[in-house]
Amino acid sequence: MSDDAEIGATLTISSKTYSAWSLRGWLLCKLAGLEVAEQQVPNDAANRAELLLLSPSVLVPRLTYRGASVWDTLAIAEFLNEQFPEAHMLPDEPIARAHCRSISGEIHSGFTNLRSALPMNLKVEHEMFPVFSGARPDIERIEAIWTDCLERYGGPFLFGEKPTVADAMYAPVATRFVTYAVAVSPPCQAYCRTILEWAPMKEWIAAAQAEPEEMEELDVEF
Repeated sequence: MSDDAEIGATLTISSKTYSAWSLRGWLLCKLAGLEVAEQQVPNDAANRAELLLLSPSVLVPRLTYRGASVWDTLAIAEFLNEQFPEAHMLPDEPIARAHCRSISGEIHSGFTNLRSALPMNLKVEHEMFPVFSGARPDIERIEAIWTDCLERYGGPFLFGEKPTVADAMYAPVATRFVTYAVAVSPPCQAYCRTILEWAPMKEWIAAAQAEPEEMEELDVEF
């Protein structure tokens, strides 16, 4: 265990199978190079009811580190970027950095139809799936974001050769497109493969697939 973990670096998460926000928070810690002790909130019915009473973010994920308690994924991203500037979680170039923050904010606050129609589920992969028509504009907008970034910065990640905050934010979307066999352009398919082959993602997916089957999906987790 690292010194950081010893002084109380803890990440509170929910189901690794279903919780997209937990995945984002965990990936952000990986980007920062911060080793965390995971504290997993049980997913039984009583906790489900309790979580719904807390706040829109459900306080999951929540990072506790050096006396700070930080929840909400964008807040965690900015906090870690301040604590670990050498990790370059955001692009170095100011215009690209602003772009990264903008598209990260967009996924943070939008795409509700996509989230409800295609919830994250890392234990299944459909060959065909009827996508709700209301989710189509969300899918098209995400394709446009990814295509623009890949063309502008050269890939394979959204802002070039190394993953950034934006990749952590969009990683659950990549899993959804694969899970539900969503037809996207070849460059976007390649980006989904890049995300799924990213070492931290492979680690998270393996842990998700090892979770007990009785763990239930939290409707509030997108």
